Amino acid sequence: MARVDRIQEVNLEDLTIGKSQVRVKDVGKEIDELADSIRVQGLLQPIVVCESDKRGKYEILTGQRRFLACKQLRMKTIRAVVLSEKVDEITAKAISITENLVRRNLSQKELIDACTAVFNKYGSIKAVCEATGLPYRDVSHYVKFDRLVEPLKKLVTEGEIDIKTALRAQDAAAAGSEDVLDPKEAVKLAKEMKSMTGAQQKKLMHIVETERHDNVEEVIESAKSGAKVRQVVVTLTDEVHKSLQSFAQAEGVTQDEAASTLIEDGLVEKGFDE
Repeated sequence: MARVDRIQEVNLEDLTIGKSQVRVKDVGKEIDELADSIRVQGLLQPIVVCESDKRGKYEILTGQRRFLACKQLRMKTIRAVVLSEKVDEITAKAISITENLVRRNLSQKELIDACTAVFNKYGSIKAVCEATGLPYRDVSHYVKFDRLVEPLKKLVTEGEIDIKTALRAQDAAAAGSEDVLDPKEAVKLAKEMKSMTGAQQKKLMHIVETERHDNVEEVIESAKSGAKVRQVVVTLTDEVHKSLQSFAQAEGVTQDEAASTLIEDGLVEKGFDE
C-alpha cells in the first residue's frame, strides 16, 4: 500500500495531471482567485503525487487546480507530498475523492463516476466506504446510478434531482406493473417527489406498492394530501445545531426537513422503521 514517502519541491515541468482525477467539471473555475491567494499567502496545502512511468516525472493525484494556478503564476516548482510507490487508477480515484471532499464539494456526477469505478474494482460498498470515507448510505445510492433509465440519469447529472429521489421515483413507476417501465411517468414522479417531505415520499411508495390506482397524478395527490405528520420539539447543543444547519444547506432543504430526514434514516438503520 502506498504511503507518504517525502515532501519536496517538484518542478512543474515534471508534473502531469493524472487521468484518475475525480474533478472533471469546472476545473479552471476561479483559478484566478486561487492564483491571487497563492501569490499573497503562498501554497498552504501541498499537492499529492506519485512517480510516473517516466523516470523523474510525477503524476498529480490531488491538487490539479493548485498546479494550474502555480503555472499561471509562472512558478518553477510546487511543494508536493510524494507517495512511496505508483498507484493504480482506482486507488488514485479514492485518494482524490477524500481530498476533494475536504477541500471543496464535488458534484453528484463526479461522486457517482468515481464511486462506481472504485466499486467495480473492489466489489463491495463497504470497501468503497473504507477507501473514500464516504457514508455507506451515499455510496449505496451512487453505485445504483447505472440502473436508472436515461431521462432520470440526465436529471441527476444536471443536478435537477438527487439520486436518492431518482431511485425512489423509478421504483415507484415500476411498482405493481407488468409492463415496461414508462420513463415519462418516472420523470414526472421524480420532479414531484423532489419537493415532497420524507413522510410524503414514503406514503407515495406505500400507495404504489399496496393500493390500486388509475394514474400517476392520483398517486401524487394522495401522497401530498394524506400524509399525517406530528411535530416534535428537541433540544440541541450549539455544535449539533450548526451541524444540522450545514447538512440542511448541503441538501438544499429547510432545517425541519433535514432533521426529519436524519431521524427517519436513523430509525431505518436501527430497524425501527421500514
